[in-house]
Amino acid sequence: MAWAVDTCVLIDVLEADPDHGRRSAALLSRKLREGLVICPVTYVELAPAFNGSSALEEEFLAGVGVDWRQPWTWQDTIAAHRAWEAHVTGRRARSAPRRPIADVLIGAFAGRFDGLVTRNAKDFRRVFPSLPIAEPGRP
Repeated sequence: MAWAVDTCVLIDVLEADPDHGRRSAALLSRKLREGLVICPVTYVELAPAFNGSSALEEEFLAGVGVDWRQPWTWQDTIAAHRAWEAHVTGRRARSAPRRPIADVLIGAFAGRFDGLVTRNAKDFRRVFPSLPIAEPGRP
C-alpha cells in the first residue's frame, strides 16, 4: 500500500536539518518502493515552509515521491474521533500530555495505510498504540 509521512520528516528533508535531514531522507528513500502519502493536514501544515505556494509545495512533494492527493475519508474521521476522545479523557485524568489535534488527525489517516513515518513515535504510540511506525535512524 503506502506509508503516511509526518510533517516533521518532510521539513527535515526540505530544510536539510543538520540533526535529522539525512536520516529522514534515507528512510523516505527506503520506503519509496512501498509508496509515500501525506494526510491533507500535513499538506496544510507545510504551507508556511513554501510561503503559501501550492505550486512550490507540490513540486517538492513530487520530487520526494510523496502523493499529496489522498482524500480524507469517513473512516479517518471515526478513527480520529475515537482517538481524540480517549486522549482528552486521559488528559483530564492527568495521564496524558497535551497533543495537537493535527497529530491525532495525521495518526488516524495513517491507520488506513502501512503505517507512519515520523520522528515523534512516542507521541503517536500513546494515541495509536497499534499503528506501525518507522523512525528515521532506526532499523
